[in-house]
Amino acid sequence: MMDCKKALAENGGDMDASIEWLRKKGLAGADKKAGRLAAEGVVASYIHPGSRLGVLLEVNCETDFVAASDKFNALVQSIAMQVAASPTVAYVSAEDIPAEVYAREKEIEMGREDLKDKPDAIRAKIAEGRVAKLAQEMALLPQPYLMDGSKTVEQAVKEAVAAIGEKISVRRFVKFQLGEGIEKKVSNLAAEVAAATGKA
Repeated sequence: MMDCKKALAENGGDMDASIEWLRKKGLAGADKKAGRLAAEGVVASYIHPGSRLGVLLEVNCETDFVAASDKFNALVQSIAMQVAASPTVAYVSAEDIPAEVYAREKEIEMGREDLKDKPDAIRAKIAEGRVAKLAQEMALLPQPYLMDGSKTVEQAVKEAVAAIGEKISVRRFVKFQLGEGIEKKVSNLAAEVAAATGKA
């Protein structure tokens, strides 16, 4: 209530400007909470219909009270669905991507045919841009948020921090896909039928 009164006073009674001021203040408060310890939270699961894809996701907050709240759990569930729907996501943030992955991807980009005729400095710049774009695809937080495409997952988390009033951090996730890593025997049905009928 006091914040509303202060917002109106700061903005000369302009309701729209006051609302914007309050929103900015809330997000600024979210940045202040970033340094606090978040040791509570939940490990959530999401199993995609058909049971061929599943996600385990750990999201931390500061208190068990918030961890039990509907708003927090709705956010966690939507992030788990986001991980399931994003085939290229392998890391929480771009900072989590190992340096060797960056180096390998840059080497691949530098060797692409469309860059062969370019000077080294330009090739390096283009390759770095492509690798940065790839890093955005590999990291969860910079991805467009599926529930609201006008913001990223990171922005959705920051808005939740502002609304809930506690630090929230996406800690880690793991994705399981049925048959992943198993080599399947590839067969040629026509050849099998021909062999069975003696026409091979």
